[in-house]
Amino acid sequence: MRRLIVFSLLLLVACQQETQTTKQIASDTSVSVVDFSGATVTLKKPAERIVSLAPHITENIYSAGAGNKLIGVVSYSDYPAAVTDLPLVGGYASINVEKIIELQPDLIISWESGNSTASIQQLQALGYPVYIDQPDTLADVAHSIKDIGVLSGTTAEAARVAENFLISIKEIEEQYKSKPTLKTFYQVWNDPLQTINGTHIISDAIALCGGVNIYADEAVIAPVINIESILERNPDAIIASGMSSARPDWLDEWYAWPSINAVQNDHLFFVDPDHIQRHTVRILLGINTICKQLDAARTPSEL
Repeated sequence: MRRLIVFSLLLLVACQQETQTTKQIASDTSVSVVDFSGATVTLKKPAERIVSLAPHITENIYSAGAGNKLIGVVSYSDYPAAVTDLPLVGGYASINVEKIIELQPDLIISWESGNSTASIQQLQALGYPVYIDQPDTLADVAHSIKDIGVLSGTTAEAARVAENFLISIKEIEEQYKSKPTLKTFYQVWNDPLQTINGTHIISDAIALCGGVNIYADEAVIAPVINIESILERNPDAIIASGMSSARPDWLDEWYAWPSINAVQNDHLFFVDPDHIQRHTVRILLGINTICKQLDAARTPSEL
């Protein structure tokens, strides 16, 4: 009888140890990050089914090495090409919550300033883990990619891509930090006449190339302005984006205002919006274009 009691106690201890070990292993697979809203996002294990709620987020998921875990995207997610075969969950400003529920993701990555707050709150209320993304600076792009890597279990790949991105930014900074500064007007659209302020990532890119955003002091991130203020601020360079990879015809409308320095010297430039308006590693392409354009504006004889 005593032997039976001892054996039972040993068996109980062994079971407890096994249970503790199992709990420890489960705990060790959990991942956690703090998102851009300051909230902690914790998953019991790295995500295997991810929904992206913005085109730039879709790109960054691929950059983080987690593209094979992506199961749903929003409209205008067109890079890399493989994403065009994925199910759509609406537009970034009009999320289809029912479609997301149908896909049953274990992680949703949202865009703080682009997605509907009500839709995000609804998804959170349903119990879906939501990471809120808002990369307003070039450094934030690297931060986003690293966080996605942690949450998707691709930490090493994401860290490598993020570090290479930051190295490239630093190299460009070193190359242009001693260049003469140029007053720069970035034109998002012509009707209404719209630009960006100093908190936008494009302003960060312009500064990296030695430009000064003439509307950096505006309170609104994408203010609508007028011709009179342009004449007053008199930019040395005008850089337009538009809606496609083709140079917009409306850029030539500036020739009607020859008193502007940028117009006098034919410093009217274009950059592909996909290369500068998306918060991804491809912004390096847009930065390189802007840097070359501002260099040309510093040396008119080379135009």
